[in-house]
Amino acid sequence: MLRYSYRFEQILTVREQEKNETEMAYKESVRSFEEIATKLYELLKKKEDLVVFQQERLQVGSSIDEISHYARFIDSMEKTIEDVQQKVVQARSKMNWHEQKLLEKNLEVRKYEKMREKDFSAFREEQNRLETIQLDEMATLTYNKREIR
Repeated sequence: MLRYSYRFEQILTVREQEKNETEMAYKESVRSFEEIATKLYELLKKKEDLVVFQQERLQVGSSIDEISHYARFIDSMEKTIEDVQQKVVQARSKMNWHEQKLLEKNLEVRKYEKMREKDFSAFREEQNRLETIQLDEMATLTYNKREIR
């Protein structure tokens, strides 16, 4: 009996490697996005706490220097937040791009796998057909030998 060999096996192997590389890049982009988003969350939380603290200090009474200091610090923090928000947008965009590439690679690999399944099914059918012919020939020869005796 013949051994099955898929004619596009090397292409499928290359496509699977590309898919794995794309998957790793996607996971890295997700990790990067989560890291930047966490940093943004922490900055927003810190700003919120600072605003609450400043409100409390205003009710108790603060010097103008202290109020000015907190105002400059909040302005600085807002600029940092804007920068980090831009980084979050870029990271999300990069993550979405990698996700799209991963979906494309998965689809491509699935196509080759489906082709392999169909090819293997056709191979098995052909092997079964040949085996049936061989068994028929053996049965005919056996019958003819009995007839001759």
